[in-house]
Amino acid sequence: MAATEQALHMAQVAAQAAFDKKAENVTLLDVSEHLVITDVFLIASGNSDRQVNAIVEGIEETLAKEGIKPIRREGHREGRWVLLDYFDIVVHVQQSEERSLYDLERLWADCPHIPVLAS
Repeated sequence: MAATEQALHMAQVAAQAAFDKKAENVTLLDVSEHLVITDVFLIASGNSDRQVNAIVEGIEETLAKEGIKPIRREGHREGRWVLLDYFDIVVHVQQSEERSLYDLERLWADCPHIPVLAS
């Protein structure tokens, strides 16, 4: 089963919000075949804790305008890896070092990439 239209829409909106805050390497993965708890992972990088937090706040504000709020938020104080759980999508915003170390794309390499329509 592929990601739902709602999840794909949310992911594209969140990706655009991340780009608006100068996020780097924004990636969307369709994890729906492997996880029952979510459909899409959005992974993005920031260069500092301040930028990571700005990206996260931008995503939260943008999705809130559509009436969508996260059900869980983790890691905001440290600003190195922040996770936003929106049920249909899970957003991972990481500093570059954490992204290289944990390499979520490698861990989920068998999941299809979703083209990012944002610019």
